[in-house]
Amino acid sequence: MKPTDISLISTLSRPSIHPDAKWAVFSVSTPNVDADAYVGQLWSIRLDGTSTARRLTRGFSDSSPRFSPDGNRIAFLRSDGEGPAQLHVIDSYGGEPVAATDQKLGVTSFDWSPDSTTLAYTARVAEAGRYGTVKELPASAEPPRRIDTRKYQANGLGYTNDRRNHVFLVDVPDTTGEPSYRRAPSADEPTPEARSAVPESRQLTHGDFDDGYIRFSPDGARIAFVSARHKNRDVDLANNVFELDLADEKAEPVALTGAHASYGIDGIAYAPDGTIRFVGSDLGESGRDFVGRNGALYRVGRDGTAAVRLTDPAMTDLSEGANELHVASDGTVLALNRWRGNVELVAIDADGALNPVIEGNLVVHGFDETRGVVVASVADPSSMGELTVVRGADVTRLTDFSAELRASGLVAPVELTIPSRDGTPIHGWVLAPEGEGPHPVLLNIHGGPYTQYTGSFFDEPQVYVDAGYAVVMCNPRGAAGYGEEFGRAIRHQMGTLDFTDVLDFLDGALTANPSFDASRLGIMGGSYGGYLTAWTIGQDHRFTAAIVERGFLDPEMFVGTSDIGDFFGDEYTGTDPDRVRAQSPQAFVHNVTTPTLVLHSENDLRCPLSQGERYYLALKRQGTEAELLVFPGENHELSRSGRPRHRLQRFEAVLDWWDRHLPVTVK
Repeated sequence: MKPTDISLISTLSRPSIHPDAKWAVFSVSTPNVDADAYVGQLWSIRLDGTSTARRLTRGFSDSSPRFSPDGNRIAFLRSDGEGPAQLHVIDSYGGEPVAATDQKLGVTSFDWSPDSTTLAYTARVAEAGRYGTVKELPASAEPPRRIDTRKYQANGLGYTNDRRNHVFLVDVPDTTGEPSYRRAPSADEPTPEARSAVPESRQLTHGDFDDGYIRFSPDGARIAFVSARHKNRDVDLANNVFELDLADEKAEPVALTGAHASYGIDGIAYAPDGTIRFVGSDLGESGRDFVGRNGALYRVGRDGTAAVRLTDPAMTDLSEGANELHVASDGTVLALNRWRGNVELVAIDADGALNPVIEGNLVVHGFDETRGVVVASVADPSSMGELTVVRGADVTRLTDFSAELRASGLVAPVELTIPSRDGTPIHGWVLAPEGEGPHPVLLNIHGGPYTQYTGSFFDEPQVYVDAGYAVVMCNPRGAAGYGEEFGRAIRHQMGTLDFTDVLDFLDGALTANPSFDASRLGIMGGSYGGYLTAWTIGQDHRFTAAIVERGFLDPEMFVGTSDIGDFFGDEYTGTDPDRVRAQSPQAFVHNVTTPTLVLHSENDLRCPLSQGERYYLALKRQGTEAELLVFPGENHELSRSGRPRHRLQRFEAVLDWWDRHLPVTVK
């Protein structure tokens, strides 16, 4: 795979099955370098495998389709590439979409009412005078922001305390009705007042809170959502499930959780009996203890009693994709389980037992279920995701959007488990280029740290192996997918077990692969991977060159500059100044002799640009070869969802750095 092949990557959304269980809709998104944007439309496909997928819409960016419960309409989000996404509705068999919203800052999520007549949605509400609410008032001319909270920014968004996310209700527009027309001027009315082409929405929640994960109750009388509205919300990380009575316009949201424990809740769903299932992690007495915590399934009713935990988080993690939690008509819960480099779809019975629905060397990205039929978007080593239908034991792939991507030349990752120096098995993968070698080797380190590499398609190693580099990547202690104890092992001791795990895995991979050249090694990683890369080259000098990307490099400076600076470092590195400094790459930068490319984004609020700038300048001041590459307008997600041209330029810069410092052919 060449860098220019990113335009061949197709990402499929969560599918939606028609109530008759005979066909489904989904969206397909691709990075388009010419448009320098992510473009995509809605597609439909029959589930019996008798036809290929058919494009249903032709918008610039159409996403998140959901059938109405009666099957007559599809609601989805549409952006024209200029403004934010708005909620639209289209007839199930096609036609011209009708807009249902015109929110200034766009719509973020939605849910159908059981009777198919209304839609609940969430949208950010701008404070008066900000974000274009006053015509021709630029952001630079807005009044100053008065801030009195710890939390007030989010990466990829910016300020949050002046544009809170709230819940709205809107009647479904008539897709067969007369279109709205602009009123023409006349002598009596030279500038006629513009008429809104969308129905009027009713705002259901208010206040200095962010509300999300909305779901209608089975009878349509209530809406449940997740929010942090408790007194200590600015200090802890907890949120709660709330329920709102739609019949009473003056009703206040009622908290269903929070009285008995502190949860970090990632998704909710109603069961047919009106009780609620939610996926949450126990944050302990402090409400901040999030390190290595897995998402468990809970059941909660409306009687004020404590939520009942149904699954054991010690070795089961349902937090991946928990916003898609689904309860079937028989009460079985469908959820995604993150485990050992895979994300599998599981069915959970009333006793909390997990039964696999889709399993193997794969990652399930989204799913739906109707009448016992399950459809999912599934990624594997040869695709970013294809639609798969499950009927009992029969699993059938329906689409092949990755055919051109496979033809570009993908290399299958080889699974490997290496014992660390203390005997702990460390799991990962290696990818080898064509030829006998010896091949220069790139050690890749993932972010998080509580995330995981998988064996499914990943563009980065594919680009590097195509350029002639062997790639080594693993999930060291601190990673997700191997149980809470494994994930919490580096709490308050970053740069210890994780550091030795990646080096032990590298040594094991070199031994297992004679074509890998142990004398020509590069190391690279982003975010926490940037941390461990910078930490490693401050302790070990075997690497020819390094790339430190968007790194967590200076825990002391992280506080007060990062959007998560108030708690992330406290929980991962602790608060004792000497211990924090003992885990800081910035404190050991004087040991670095490895030529280093520091790659960062201008608008990164997660690991702010200052983290990279300070590290880079320290390297330059001490005479270590270093370069700094800064991407304008991008945030922490550059390599995953940045502008397509910037993603292409990033790949080109990375390959140029390796070609200069670690050429494939020894000259």
